[in-house]
Order: sequence, then C-alpha cells, then structure tokens
Amino acid sequence: MNTMNEQGEREHRARKRFGQHFLHDPAVVQRIALAVAPLPGEPLVEIGPGTGVLTSVLLDAVPRLHAVEIDRDLARRLQQRFAGRGLSVHLADALRFDFAALAEGPGTLRVVGNLPYNISTPLLFHLLGMRESIRDMHFMLQREVVTRLAAPPGGRDYGRLSVMVQLHCEVEPLFRVGPGAFRPPPRVESTVVRLRPHGVLALETRELPVLAAIVTRAFGQRRKTLRNALRGSCTDQDMEAAGVDPSARPETLPVSAYVALARAVVARAGDGADCG
Repeated sequence: MNTMNEQGEREHRARKRFGQHFLHDPAVVQRIALAVAPLPGEPLVEIGPGTGVLTSVLLDAVPRLHAVEIDRDLARRLQQRFAGRGLSVHLADALRFDFAALAEGPGTLRVVGNLPYNISTPLLFHLLGMRESIRDMHFMLQREVVTRLAAPPGGRDYGRLSVMVQLHCEVEPLFRVGPGAFRPPPRVESTVVRLRPHGVLALETRELPVLAAIVTRAFGQRRKTLRNALRGSCTDQDMEAAGVDPSARPETLPVSAYVALARAVVARAGDGADCG
C-alpha cells in the first residue's frame, strides 16, 4: 500500500503456524473497504490485521478501530505505526477472544478480516456464538469455504457448515481474489463474503444443541438415509412430526427442515432430548 508497509512486509516473514498470507493488492483492499463502508461511531474490529494494509484504509474512514492480532511482533508494529490514530490492538487468539465485549449494544459490532484458512471454520463458529452482538461480518476466506457457506440444498457442497451458518446468517459472496494479491501467495483462490446475522433466530436456545447434534450426525454419514444416519436418536415419529421423509438423504433437506426436526425431538423428549 505504501513504502512503510512494503518495508514492514519484507522485514516480517510470514509464519506458517499462524497461517499468514499478507494482503498487499491496493485494488482488493479498496474493494473490501467499500463493501464494509464503515461509518464513524460504529464499533469495528479487524481480525488478523497483519501488516496493516486494510487497517490503514479503515482508519481513514473511522476514528476508532479494534484489531485482534496473535503475532506479538506484528501487534507491536501496528501499535507503533498507527500511534495516535485511534487503533486499539488486542494481542490475543481470535478463537478465544470475547468479541461481544467490543459491542456497544445488541447488533452493533462490525467484524472484518482476512482470516487464516487453517482456523476459519472454528473461528466462524466462535463468532456465531456471539451473533446477538454482531451487525455484520466481512471476511476473506478460501473460495471453497465460501462455496460451502452459501451452498443450497441438493449438492455436494451443502453440508454441516452450510446449515449451521445459514441458520444464523444471511450469506452473500461478494468477489473472488486471486493468489497474487497476497505475500506469500496461497495455493488457493479466495472469496470475500458478507455475513449478516438474522434478526430473530429460528430456534430457542435449548433447541440449538439438539439441531447441532442432528446436523453433525446426519452429514457425518451423508450417504445414508436420514433414518439410518440418525438411528437411535431421532425416530420416524420425530421425522413425521417435522414433515421430513426418513428415506431422504441429509444433503436434500433445507435448513428449515433441520429446524423442524430439532423442534420435534425436543417436543418429544423435553429438555433431556439429545441427538448426540
């Protein structure tokens, strides 16, 4: 983005254990910033700011920005580079960080980041656990992951990740990014995606773990029929109550059908219902 940042990239060798690939393409950075369109006063947090290329552009738009960075050397450099510009650097593991603490009320926090591909799925689930505090999320992810996030029922890309994320969020793929936009270039293409948590969740809190267990078991044996994949935990009566065909395969069911099945199991077995 500028001489100082390019020098910082040359001095800091990407660390494989952190899955570091530093975004450097100014055109991609601007497209991400335009997609986020941050406004002054909005609580905004960047995950994995790296050398600060996107950080710099975001700080041009907002007076305050939080950044969560696990790499101690990069965190120190970010603090030095953006001293006096309203950047708060949190030296922390994003998988354990309490993002909800940065929100300024329900549905206010905006999250952006070029997520390390090796932790992207668990990090998404970690953030979904705080969905009530989040307004939206803009992430750079491996293209195949975004394909799975947005996949409709019926294809091989539709699976556990599709159901669980679509249950919580509207998924909107925005644009693809080639390997050359990063240093070092990854071996895969990337996609920027927007996730917007639904205003009202389709399930009650007590029903969520039941649905999660059903989905995990169903897609763990996706070649089997639902009757066989869920044998011993969900009955034909549960499926009938949910309007689900026991002979159907897991990838054919929309999210709403899994919601109905979880409700049926809870209604039958009460608080002790468990499809795990």
